[in-house]
Amino acid sequence: MYKAVFTDMDGTLLQNDHTISNVTQSIIQQLLKKGIMVVPVSARPLHAILPITSPVIDKSMPVVSLNGSYIFHMDEVLRDVRIPIADATEVHDEIQPYLVTPMYYNQMLWYSNMNDEIIRKEQLITDVKIIIQPFELTREQWIETDNSPNKIMIAGEREVVSEVQAKLRSLYGEKLNIATSQPRYLEVMNREASKKTGIQFLLDRFGLKREEVIAIGDNFNDKDMIEYAGMGIAMGNAPDEIKQVADYVTDTNTNDGVAKALQHFFF
Repeated sequence: MYKAVFTDMDGTLLQNDHTISNVTQSIIQQLLKKGIMVVPVSARPLHAILPITSPVIDKSMPVVSLNGSYIFHMDEVLRDVRIPIADATEVHDEIQPYLVTPMYYNQMLWYSNMNDEIIRKEQLITDVKIIIQPFELTREQWIETDNSPNKIMIAGEREVVSEVQAKLRSLYGEKLNIATSQPRYLEVMNREASKKTGIQFLLDRFGLKREEVIAIGDNFNDKDMIEYAGMGIAMGNAPDEIKQVADYVTDTNTNDGVAKALQHFFF
């Protein structure tokens, strides 16, 4: 019997307008009444998750944000895994020759040394205003406060992002977790931070087994949790590589794929 559902958000739980459909909301609330955990697991920062999920998933459920590096539950931070400042600085320096936009996420704050159309698009999904300032100043502030980013997001054209990914993996693949959440978005985290490790952390905390959980996702940063879960589900809009590692493939995010999968396994 499955006791928990871990679901990605963009391209999975959310429709293309960044909302949860009425059908999916109804299924989730039925599961919660049955005592089934339903946990959002997203690359988004916490402040871009809660306004969407709070009306549907009550605060008794944990939230896994920033690809597993920042986990929040009942007004408490349970997990906070960061990229060392030295590594973040090296990544910043390595991407300078490329036409990309970097964003640095630290707990509930986010920073960039640029202010372009990509930044403005990301700002639309969160109420927390981005801090635009030179990277050197951000780095100084981290040093002063003994802080560093949980995640670096590098955005740009698909071909450029792919090139940057290959470059960073060749340099830091052994110590950083580097994966795309969308073809134009590259996510860089501490090697210990991923959606899979975020789920493992919560299973230990809540006394669950991997065979008792379902994980649903649509992209490459979901791959490890889909492979890890007792039932790994890929969305119909997922790349073929993600579908191939899944135990089950559901419909697309625009056609209530999450609701259909949950209906199939729980009702």
